[in-house]
Amino acid sequence: MNDQRFESDYVPVLPLKELVVFPGAVTPLFVVRELSMAALEAALAKDKRVLLACQINPLIDDPGKDDLYTVGTVAEILQVLRAPDGTVKVLVEGAYPARAIEVSMREGYLSAFVVVNHVSDSESKTLKAHMRTTLRLFDAFAELSEKIPPDLFATIKGTSDPLRFLYAVSHYSTLKVEEKQEVLEANNLEEKFHLLNGYLEAENQILELESQIAGKVKDQIGKSQREYYLSEQLKVIERELGLGADEDPDLRELATAIDTCGMSDEAREKAEKELGRLARMAPMSPEAVVTRTYIEWLTEVPWHNVSAEEIDLTTARRILNADHYGLDKIKQRIIEHLAVVKLAGQGKGQILCFVGPPGVGKTSLGRSIAACMGRDFVRISLGGIRDEAEIRGHRRTYVGAMPGKIIQSMKRAGTVNPVFLLDEIDKMSSDFRGDPASALLEVLDPEQNKTFNDHYLEVDYDLSSVMFLTTANTTEGIPHPLLDRMELIRLPGYTEDEKFHIASRHLLPRQRKQHGLKTSQVKLPKTSLMKIITAYTREAGVRELERTLATVCRKVAVEFVEKGTVAAGPIAPERVRELLGPEKYRDNMLERKPEVGTAVGLAWTEAGGELLPVEATLIKGKGALLLTGKLGEVMQESAKTALSYVRSHAGELGIDPDAVSTIDIHIHVPEGAIPKDGPSAGITMATALASALAAVPVRQDIAMTGEVTLRGRVLKIGGLKEKALAAHRRRIRDIIIPKENLDDIEEISVEVRRALRFHPVEWLSEVFALALTTDQGKAKKKPAPPSTKKRGRKAATRNRPSANA
Repeated sequence: MNDQRFESDYVPVLPLKELVVFPGAVTPLFVVRELSMAALEAALAKDKRVLLACQINPLIDDPGKDDLYTVGTVAEILQVLRAPDGTVKVLVEGAYPARAIEVSMREGYLSAFVVVNHVSDSESKTLKAHMRTTLRLFDAFAELSEKIPPDLFATIKGTSDPLRFLYAVSHYSTLKVEEKQEVLEANNLEEKFHLLNGYLEAENQILELESQIAGKVKDQIGKSQREYYLSEQLKVIERELGLGADEDPDLRELATAIDTCGMSDEAREKAEKELGRLARMAPMSPEAVVTRTYIEWLTEVPWHNVSAEEIDLTTARRILNADHYGLDKIKQRIIEHLAVVKLAGQGKGQILCFVGPPGVGKTSLGRSIAACMGRDFVRISLGGIRDEAEIRGHRRTYVGAMPGKIIQSMKRAGTVNPVFLLDEIDKMSSDFRGDPASALLEVLDPEQNKTFNDHYLEVDYDLSSVMFLTTANTTEGIPHPLLDRMELIRLPGYTEDEKFHIASRHLLPRQRKQHGLKTSQVKLPKTSLMKIITAYTREAGVRELERTLATVCRKVAVEFVEKGTVAAGPIAPERVRELLGPEKYRDNMLERKPEVGTAVGLAWTEAGGELLPVEATLIKGKGALLLTGKLGEVMQESAKTALSYVRSHAGELGIDPDAVSTIDIHIHVPEGAIPKDGPSAGITMATALASALAAVPVRQDIAMTGEVTLRGRVLKIGGLKEKALAAHRRRIRDIIIPKENLDDIEEISVEVRRALRFHPVEWLSEVFALALTTDQGKAKKKPAPPSTKKRGRKAATRNRPSANA
């Protein structure tokens, strides 16, 4: 072999892993390694020529000169594409084979001094014979491998140059890297053909053997399927002839379950039909799995298992009093319900719906009722459910179909008469998939739920023995047909005294246990516990109170772990501030002096009652009314109604009627991020307006609620119980209420009634007499309400100005 020097300069080397590039082949390469990147940049900066050399060991990430084959291919860079992730795609075309004489590291990349690896020719007849042999072998390779497209094979077949033909066949053949490297390194063309033909012959033999094995496997699979089909037919024939063929133990187990579970006749007929279909199916087929699961659901749902309940009202009272403090009227209603169930059975009894703010014990009441009756308790949360199939189940035609939450919970209960709590029933919604509230109509209707039909089971299921309870924060999100099926029991919230007893009896012992503390380590006397209730929580329920007690326990736990001991004695009110930080709430309504343009109202929210201060101020303008505080449409109309009344009675209130047209009035309700609506703030807005226009202060120790009309009549409102509790929590002692709400006072607990003074009013003038003060701080003389006697047209007009006045 005579190497002829081809060039006098160095060529950058691009190491390749498990790839041999032949002259004439156009090949895409992905360049990732820094060594290859540097070589690529050097080649682009020079003459776009690189030496493509294959690595001897492909596992080496940073190859040196001894890790590369000495013979490679000098290639020209045709195209470079740079990806955002830093990798580079390069398209190269092999030019000629070359041998690296000297390889060295230069500027971060390998560089080689190369000479052309010449290939000597042979006699033309011999070459033609080699080419024909190679073409025949490559034709067989293309047919066996199915990887060579017909047009590509035709192109290679039409190549007349022996060397180009050899390189093309070598490039597209699936030979090993070592075999391709030997073909590239050979210096004699006849030797190259000899090597290539030998490797192709061996590769074709392997491919032919693979084809034979694949054919045998296919025949064997076909034979197995045929035998299985015939064996299944034989089983059916033997079963029909009563020859006593052995059955599948799984099928026998399902048949036993169908016989013993006590299902209805309709369900039994359905189950036996599906069991017969299952026996004729292939055990591992997808349809068999679906059918088996369906039969298992039918047999595992309780059909006749009944809890042995024993309702004793004395025991029920004891359990309710032990689990819940206060709530006397709610407990009495539950006792009444249990008495009816004991006498008449569940039958068509009323379904109870506990409505109240978060944290007042609605869910725990359901558990207590189950304990009173000796039944199992199951609960499902309906919050966020918007698919009707969550209630009634999915049809079996869908992949992954399952029964609805009702049937799933019945299976979990294991009995046909559990206490079933549907939690957060007001949080459901509907969309294109259906309305789950409509699906609940059948569940909660005693006339219909004995034939409840789940889409998955496809048979009627009796829910008439189930005692359903529901909970909600408000009734606004419950559709009227669903609401009509339930009896509402409202839980307004707890007083401070009730919170104290709940905390001392239930919350604090539970938090001590959860934090691994003893009673002696966390003692909270009444003064400290009341400070936590009044200064660090403000809610209708007790969840925030429990979280605050958990904070105290954590602080004590840290102190004990770090020091090995805790401060002796009870936690004093002064130390409460050290543990919990500055007070969050201050009840200073009684300390505030009367203010002009500010009145204290009462509002109802899902979290209970709240104080609703209303502010009014005057600005030079043209008599416009500006409303802020994210007020709803009804509340805005109440403000306009109140302004019309005040303007029409300007003389009686000591207001200059002409001055009203030269000023703008701005009414604002604080906490502007919270939406507010409803008519019950009407008298509060009227009081604030009258105070601002007449420059008369309003008492800040009196709260009020009531809707107002243009004639000044105060109308009935809702949520009085929650509003009274809010005033009681904020230390307000006087409340102005509509006279029509007098009967609602009886619903308020005795403790709250004793602490509050209710002022029933019928006319807005009575509200002004109670709330507005003179400059000396005394209440204005109570003006007489407009007379309701029949008068002549002129008298009526004089005493009751028209809406346009």
